Amino acid sequence: MERRRAPAAPPRYGRRQFWDALYQREGAETREWLGGLSRFLPQLEPELRPGCGNSALSHDLYELGYTDVTSIDFSPACIAAMRARYARCPGLRWAVMDIRALAFPDASFDVVLEKGTLDVLMVEETDPWHVSPQAAAAMRRVLAEVSRVLRPEGCFISITFAQPHFRKPHYAQEAFGWSLRHAACGDGDAGAFHYFLYVMRKGQPLDPRDVALGHRLHQPPPPPAPPPPPAPLEDDEDYLFAIQL
Repeated sequence: MERRRAPAAPPRYGRRQFWDALYQREGAETREWLGGLSRFLPQLEPELRPGCGNSALSHDLYELGYTDVTSIDFSPACIAAMRARYARCPGLRWAVMDIRALAFPDASFDVVLEKGTLDVLMVEETDPWHVSPQAAAAMRRVLAEVSRVLRPEGCFISITFAQPHFRKPHYAQEAFGWSLRHAACGDGDAGAFHYFLYVMRKGQPLDPRDVALGHRLHQPPPPPAPPPPPAPLEDDEDYLFAIQL
């Protein structure tokens, strides 16, 4: 497989000021970065048991009967707008919070769901094959927090455009204490973008192949291959006459 460097996403996506300005301008007008609930409900619903951003996902789940939903975002403007928009839904709770330091007690949730949030941690990465130590550490910190707040047999669901060979090594860490599987989702059209739904189940073991992927994440990248030596000149080759001026 050819390894190509991808252009970095705008780094402003990782800044709270950008999102505050966006939410203050748009209010609670919905914006679905990876499609609405209907696109992935068949894969999602088997993992949910009744019991953010400006996506309508929380409200859509509420309408389906999941009436105990807590949504967080690091933008106060976002949370204020969403709280006002869905004030009539008492089962929807909203909190300003940083995903790297969740303010919830251990084992608080049956299900943790993120849709495109973890992608923000990678916005400045230009080589998905060789993620920087800073980005890998940020991802590990967030996932450790998710694992901490999940109850035994709880489920973490991550929806993203990130392909398995890029994202699975981050999820496949034995320290998190969960299993891992994924499914591709999309429209089925030849030219359509596909996205991926990853499911981590707390208290179940990782497949040995996924364990190996997780170990690979912490290995240093191989050194660049040396350039090939120049081809030797033939004895009877007149080098100067071969130069085109």
